Amino acid sequence: MAETDVAEGWTPKTTLGRLVLEGKITSIEEIFRNGYKIREPEIIDVLLPNLNHEVLDTAFVQKQTDAGERSRFRVIVASGDLNGHLGVGFGKATQWRIAFQKAVKDAKLNMSIIRRGCGSWECDCNLLHSLPFKVEGSCGGVSVVLLPAPKGLGLVAGDITRILLRLAGIKDCWVRTSGSTRTHSSLIKATFDALKSTYELALQKR
Repeated sequence: MAETDVAEGWTPKTTLGRLVLEGKITSIEEIFRNGYKIREPEIIDVLLPNLNHEVLDTAFVQKQTDAGERSRFRVIVASGDLNGHLGVGFGKATQWRIAFQKAVKDAKLNMSIIRRGCGSWECDCNLLHSLPFKVEGSCGGVSVVLLPAPKGLGLVAGDITRILLRLAGIKDCWVRTSGSTRTHSSLIKATFDALKSTYELALQKR
């Protein structure tokens, strides 16, 4: 959907939404600098119109309720522009497509800035191909360590982690994981936590 199509059919409900629609805020970086919270997915549709969405995990989950057993699809989606912006979302519904749509919306609301750089001691190209420094993330019993790698190495990671790195625009990276990595939801959250910390740590170092 083109940016103009989003703008024409969208009536913002938040102050941030109105600022974006009026063109007073034109980038995700401005949103984070001003401490705004993204509460409308249309904000991301306008500012990042070329997002790629990939399903990281899907499962059929069951829950026991007073009315009986309830079954739903659970979908985890990653959304990124291959250029330093990444979001991860979760969605549940009785139909897979609706669960996917909910997950995409959630990923947009959780969009984050991912700092890239050339932090490997083996490389001094100063291009945005890897990470600027080592970062770590954890969730449940899973820990993830992301290390800067020299240009041309590629992504030394498992399938799910590789997708997240690629969508964030990272081309070279060493990845170390520990714990119950077969629990995909925890692995995804831990990796996303590590990637988000690239921006948070960069702010602290200023």
